[in-house]
Amino acid sequence: MTSSAAPSTHMISSQPEQNRRVLLVWDAPNLDMGLGSILGGRPTAAYRPRFDALGRWLLARAETLESQSTGPLEAEATVFTNIAQGTAEVVRPWVEALRNVGFAVFAKPKLDEFSDVDADMLDHIALRQHTCGLAGIVVASADGQAFREPLEELAAEGVAVQVLGFREHASWAVANPLVDFIDLEDI
Repeated sequence: MTSSAAPSTHMISSQPEQNRRVLLVWDAPNLDMGLGSILGGRPTAAYRPRFDALGRWLLARAETLESQSTGPLEAEATVFTNIAQGTAEVVRPWVEALRNVGFAVFAKPKLDEFSDVDADMLDHIALRQHTCGLAGIVVASADGQAFREPLEELAAEGVAVQVLGFREHASWAVANPLVDFIDLEDI
């Protein structure tokens, strides 16, 4: 059968089009250590940030960036953590609470005192940058030092870059003209 209709100029793809992201990556071990350093001891739930408030803040941030964008943006909240051997059942309620307020949780075993999630966080940032694209990146880390160079590169590409942390530990971010620093106490 032949058709006289003009051929379509639209491509059909099996991949749905993805909105660019405003991505939050939360470095749980680093923030816990930084907060413990400020408090002078292991922080309790009363001193830790409320993730529901953080989620609302991220949605507002995405809305602000979307008003300056040419297309829709999607907020994505992630938490990266290590799980020490024998503590999975203790940590499970925290992970479930995070998931209930919309956070994706990436957990891996804490094999030794040097186990870190920084490489995993950087991999996730790169994945999002190269798949759906980033309109904004927010790195939550007590000092954020491991993220300095990649964040500066993203800022140079036009991505809005923010570091959430503790002013006492993140002097590089506070003084960096490419980075918008926000003290966690202000959220």
